[in-house]
Amino acid sequence: MAEEQRAGRPLAGFLGELKAASQKLGEVRTQMGRVLVGQRGLVDRLLIGLLADGHLLLEGAPGLAKTTAVKALARTLHARFSRIQFTPDLLPADVIGTQIYNPREGTFTTRQGPIFANILLADEINRAPAKVQSALLEAMQERQVTIADQTLFLPRPFLVLATQNPIEQEGTYPLPEAQMDRFLLKVLVTYPTAAEEREVLERSVLPTVQPDAVLHPEELVAMQELVRAITIKPALANYIVSLVQATRYPAQISPKLGRLVQYGASPRATLALSMAARAAALLDERDFATPDDVKSIALDVLRHRVLLTYEAEADQVSVDDVVREILGTVKTP
Repeated sequence: MAEEQRAGRPLAGFLGELKAASQKLGEVRTQMGRVLVGQRGLVDRLLIGLLADGHLLLEGAPGLAKTTAVKALARTLHARFSRIQFTPDLLPADVIGTQIYNPREGTFTTRQGPIFANILLADEINRAPAKVQSALLEAMQERQVTIADQTLFLPRPFLVLATQNPIEQEGTYPLPEAQMDRFLLKVLVTYPTAAEEREVLERSVLPTVQPDAVLHPEELVAMQELVRAITIKPALANYIVSLVQATRYPAQISPKLGRLVQYGASPRATLALSMAARAAALLDERDFATPDDVKSIALDVLRHRVLLTYEAEADQVSVDDVVREILGTVKTP
């Protein structure tokens, strides 16, 4: 009897690679813990973004270590890292690059922008004007940019980790729905507990430490291929589709929910739920995804893809409230 295969390799070999990947990710967690206090949920979401090859939007009040977390993650990788501090006067060329004319030779040379990196930190992305935000669309979706008549491919892996401040409105440009949909996850960064804040205070007087680089880009690409081989059984696939469909036809769940939702999630949300659930399974060293994996990541996948009505805003109902009701209503396999 032939040995069972997974992703073109014997199952035993696949499970061995899965265990090795989980151990390596544990080292990444350990190194990030040298800089971050608490924030386990944020760290897991960052790792899920890496594994699922998707971009993340981190939203939270100032001072919650969003930028610190991204920089710590980047330092655990033997990879190129760039940071762009978005401002209202930023130009697309400041992000993707431009062509420079050499008058002596009468030729143009291409100067690549900071977007040519493995990890791109887009700090305060909602301060960027529309032209700059749209310049990111091609890069985030197609993993390429166009400068003049040249199409240049971005390195692999390529991950945009963007931050935004939800409480400051002056000088900001809300991200359009088309760009929001490009983010695999929208993660809400919350305040630390009292014990965690006390530890932050104690660490503030200690010598500064930095994470060690423990993961090579080639290893990360191999892990991303492992994620694609994680099993999603037909019943779980149907569950994922049912959740996304429920955001589009909420009246089928309840008339009240139907009045609260204006637009549901796109098919990109279905793909994102599937990939994120697979990545969560790998983090847990499993070769199959479960309904709990889907539920654990559903809020982060759907909260920026569902648009509510004015009635919902008047009733102070959030997208998270709607998604939680959908999760509690759609039958779990």
